[in-house]
Amino acid sequence: MKDIKQTWMFNNPVYIEAAASVSGPKEKLGPIGRFLDKSFSDLYCGESTWEKAERALMKEAVTLCLGKQSTQVDDVGLFIAGDLLNQNVTSHYTAREYPWPYLGVFGACATSMEGIAIGAMSIQSGMVSRVLTAVSSHYGAVERQFRLPLEHVKQHPKTAMRTVTGAGAALVSTKRSPIAIRSVTIGRVVDWGMKDPLDMGQAMAPAAFDTFKKHLKETGKTENDYDLIITGDLSMFGSRQFLELCEEDGFYITDRYLDGGNTIFGYHPEGFAGGSGAACSALVLYGYVFHKMRSEHWKKVLCIATGALFNPLTTRQKETIPCIAHAVEFELADGLEE
Repeated sequence: MKDIKQTWMFNNPVYIEAAASVSGPKEKLGPIGRFLDKSFSDLYCGESTWEKAERALMKEAVTLCLGKQSTQVDDVGLFIAGDLLNQNVTSHYTAREYPWPYLGVFGACATSMEGIAIGAMSIQSGMVSRVLTAVSSHYGAVERQFRLPLEHVKQHPKTAMRTVTGAGAALVSTKRSPIAIRSVTIGRVVDWGMKDPLDMGQAMAPAAFDTFKKHLKETGKTENDYDLIITGDLSMFGSRQFLELCEEDGFYITDRYLDGGNTIFGYHPEGFAGGSGAACSALVLYGYVFHKMRSEHWKKVLCIATGALFNPLTTRQKETIPCIAHAVEFELADGLEE
């Protein structure tokens, strides 16, 4: 079979000009809560429904992101956004508030890095100089759509994950800033035949490993070139499987590995097996990881966002769960050539 290219390296760095993270109450109480820009005190976020609450989260993340660099609305050339609700309605309703050309994207919980990747590649092509990308998810809205309303008290299996309530926005541009995007690896769909929608972590782990291995091969780098390798939301079960797959192939990354889903709630019982949702990787990356990079705790980071590509209908029809993982390589801009 032809060896199809999946990685694009940028000779001229693209930058994270600004990023913002907004969460619900549970996420604020977790280990990364103090690194988030804003948190709402309840799931309704001052709105009448959970769906409207999710729009409020994304709108607030966009507003805060633009405000960090005093960016004017007219300075943004493209808006890329995605969420987990049917037909990306949160993103659509948010986009109608602005005059920007808009691309709605869906990669399930991998949408954050999908948006970054598309934005960075658009800038690298010279077609646009500044892209705003945003993602969101909401515990109550997602539970209502994919499973049962929260009012239906039910027992969760040990592999179940808690959807993160939050939104993240990032301004990607040609303006030199502390954090640069050095390369992106677009994942391929991987399906290992798993069918349990309450065990997404282990379903997504093979896709994360597939993208990780492809990234190293096409960039010519090793796992030791990174100070941190972070997956989006594999949970305590999926992250263990990911590490096992890595070690079976000779990659030993335990000393430099984090999973966003394990990190955001800090193994609290109410976080179940870990966090999930499109906002999970965005909150951990934009809030916690970028803060650590700016303080030079980490200089090179590989973020592999993971997504389970199923819906309620395919689950009822007993289909398997195809999965995806997109990787973006971030590096401190100090010392990089213009």
